Amino acid sequence: MLRQLGDRLAQLRLALNLTQAEVAEQAGVSKRTVERLEAGATSSQLTSFLRVCRVLGLEEGLERLLPEPVASPVAQLTQQRQTRKRASGPPEDGAPDDGRPKRWVWEP
Repeated sequence: MLRQLGDRLAQLRLALNLTQAEVAEQAGVSKRTVERLEAGATSSQLTSFLRVCRVLGLEEGLERLLPEPVASPVAQLTQQRQTRKRASGPPEDGAPDDGRPKRWVWEP
């Protein structure tokens, strides 16, 4: 798999008409690191790989490697606010409930 990724990097670099040295300079890595990445060497670091991908314009493709986690359907339902579908009716004492606090009355 590393070899296939390296081959793809080399093909993209050549399609952009860039030398290994140019990619290395723009990515801030050594030319030898670019050579190793293109060869599929296991000693290459992920940060170097990401830098070279950025130079070759592949950031958007990297987003698809690790998509955002999606909540389960049950969790999605509990997170959604459900709209009311019917009124609860007037309070038991018969007074209308308009959302305002009830007026306090002193009863001796």
